[in-house]
Amino acid sequence: MKTNYQLQASFDTIRTGKTYRLSNYGEKIEFEVLEIMPEYDCKIRSLDTLETFMLSDLVKYGVSEDYQFLEI
Repeated sequence: MKTNYQLQASFDTIRTGKTYRLSNYGEKIEFEVLEIMPEYDCKIRSLDTLETFMLSDLVKYGVSEDYQFLEI
């Protein structure tokens, strides 16, 4: 029997090498964690564009009503 569910994630449970999906302010991005940094920040790579940037850049304006952070 196959179950179809997604795991809720939080910034303090992020693991290097895992992939996640973040929805915030109408934007959705899937990314892989490359490196864990101090102060709950991470260097990440977009799975769509392969661009690298910091996770803090995605939430620097806060979280919206559509905020969702999932492990994929």
